Amino acid sequence: MSDPVRDVRPLLGTGAVLGEGPDATVPVHYGSPLREQRRLLERAAVVDLGQFEVLEVRGADARSWMTTVTTQVLAGTPVGSSSSLAVLSPQGRVEHMASAVVIEDEALLLVLDAGARAGLRRYLEMMRFAARVELIDRDDLRVLGALAPATQVLPALGLPEPVAVWSEPWPQLAPGGVAYGPDPEDPEGAVLTVLDAAALQQLDWRPEHLAGMSSWEAVRIADHRARHTREVDERTIPHELDLLRTTVHTTKGCYRGQETVAKVLNLGQPPRRLVMLHLDGSQDIPAAPGGEVRLGDSSGKVVGTVTSAALHADLGPIALAVVRRAVPLDAALVVQVPAGEIDGEPHWVWLDATQEPIVLPRDHGERPVTAKL
Repeated sequence: MSDPVRDVRPLLGTGAVLGEGPDATVPVHYGSPLREQRRLLERAAVVDLGQFEVLEVRGADARSWMTTVTTQVLAGTPVGSSSSLAVLSPQGRVEHMASAVVIEDEALLLVLDAGARAGLRRYLEMMRFAARVELIDRDDLRVLGALAPATQVLPALGLPEPVAVWSEPWPQLAPGGVAYGPDPEDPEGAVLTVLDAAALQQLDWRPEHLAGMSSWEAVRIADHRARHTREVDERTIPHELDLLRTTVHTTKGCYRGQETVAKVLNLGQPPRRLVMLHLDGSQDIPAAPGGEVRLGDSSGKVVGTVTSAALHADLGPIALAVVRRAVPLDAALVVQVPAGEIDGEPHWVWLDATQEPIVLPRDHGERPVTAKL
């Protein structure tokens, strides 16, 4: 379970509407969600990701040690390089996820979702033994999200020199990666810029500089990228969320949970699969995480759960959902959406949904890479 989110002061309070759940400390929008999203897509605005947390791993063994305790290879990678990593349970369940940037030969920064740092730190401290490493909570740093480095998006604002910039060539396979489905159409990618938090608070932020989390989430969903606090639950294995594409190095071996990764990759199929849903927007009622996904109509069988939802400026209402592997790719689905209360009782409506596959069942294409035990 994630720890409570930190108390984070938004960079701009005027017109800001705060989010919910893991994003409760940052604005979901500043009054014009779709206009903000357009600016984000045009590389003209950044997103305040102040709820994200940063952990520094420093020491002579930092990168070799992190290679042994996570799913990613960090030893020998160039300074400035970016990657994604995870920590799995002995049964191969996803326990932690992070974006990693090598900032020095003997140091790297991990950017984690809201409330996720404390749990990962506890695990790393338990696994440290004689490794020459130090773990440092970097609350002096703040993360900005954009589709390019923040200093390029807002060149005239006077942003401080970044401490780190994380960027992956999504959806390109990382070394040792395996794709479990097709690439998203026209992916935008994501860039995380890590900067001095105090310096950011001193800048003259204006509404045109910023887009809210609703914009960030819309782009993330359209890019088919899973988020730890949204898509991961206690049963998740990496294959279900297409995490083998960039987050799990399938040929390095030597990490907790690798037996499950190799077995499912080589011999089986994940029991569930991530899918993007295009939702009926005619009722003008937004979907929300937690809604049931049913087969056919509202009386049909429950086959999954909505994990993320957003209104995309071009695609309309979209969502990510985790559904049973056996759900046919062309099946008609409906999504449960909260619509207030009637006589004190919760009222639900059902939105029609069509699938855009992210993770495919094996009979729709073999994976070309074999995991190494």
